[in-house]
Amino acid sequence: MHKILITGGAGFIGLHLAERLLAAGYQVDLLDNFSRAVSDLDLESILANENARLIKCDLLDASAITKLDKDYHSVFHLAAIIGVANVMERPYDVLVANTELLVNMLEFAKQQINLQRFVFASTSEIYAGTLKYFDITIPTPEDTPLTVTELSHPRTSYMLSKIYGEALCNQSGVPFTIVRPHNIYGPRMGMSHVIPELCKKARAAAKAGELEVYSVNHKRTFCYVSDAVEELTRMIESEKCIDQTLNLGAKSPEIEMGELAKVILDVVNRKDLTIKALPATPGSPERRGPDMTKTDALTGFTAQVGIKQGVEKTYAWYVDNIFDGHGISAK
Repeated sequence: MHKILITGGAGFIGLHLAERLLAAGYQVDLLDNFSRAVSDLDLESILANENARLIKCDLLDASAITKLDKDYHSVFHLAAIIGVANVMERPYDVLVANTELLVNMLEFAKQQINLQRFVFASTSEIYAGTLKYFDITIPTPEDTPLTVTELSHPRTSYMLSKIYGEALCNQSGVPFTIVRPHNIYGPRMGMSHVIPELCKKARAAAKAGELEVYSVNHKRTFCYVSDAVEELTRMIESEKCIDQTLNLGAKSPEIEMGELAKVILDVVNRKDLTIKALPATPGSPERRGPDMTKTDALTGFTAQVGIKQGVEKTYAWYVDNIFDGHGISAK
């Protein structure tokens, strides 16, 4: 039985990934310091599996890392300081901590007896500079040249920490796969994301009222979390993905935020509401979407869950666990 470590394992993608890996017969250790993740019923359910283990650890503490096991088959490094609020308020911390986290984990990876893969979660944000200053192909392929946005802008800190992280992986000598997630969504993702946020607002709106939507004409492709973790699982199972940089997400459909709001009104059964267009969110690109040709070819998998089906699954979870339930949600 192969043993896998997921840093940020109690978070959104981490816990869904753990569930998928456990179902495939892996032994999974979830490592988290709970600076953002929450301890809820979903986590308890995963830990009820005899092949799952929770490790509470601060990856900025290099001495604590030395106490971890040395027999991991694969390491998924998902832990990072993320979120718009953190990036805008603590840009220096984002740059320093995200780099230290990765360096510590790469050194840890080098100490493994027979590590087969180190998966580093980068970000779709790394394309933002190219999109801002030059023409960029959308859907965007992984070999797109990268351009950094203005260094004095706080938002650049997150992008830059991930670009530097990709460079570290490439020069580390560790067998790696870099993934660039694009709009992954689903149950337990936290409330500071467009789909659960609009679901909550639509559900609570007054009868025949308005649903306020920012950036109504901006386009995105969304990937339901079960498709994303299927892609991640197949990446560590395919030698073709070694030392590759891959988009993580779905190529289609590309949907405007206003159209997404209409899907949500349908799912929440609030067609009595009128969509009120608000200004574009500062720093939000008009279009963003991944070219999934390379990922699909190397993994033999294409995203399956449609946007309405994914929103239905997401909304049902939030109704049961947050809106009508007494569970807790990440921010």
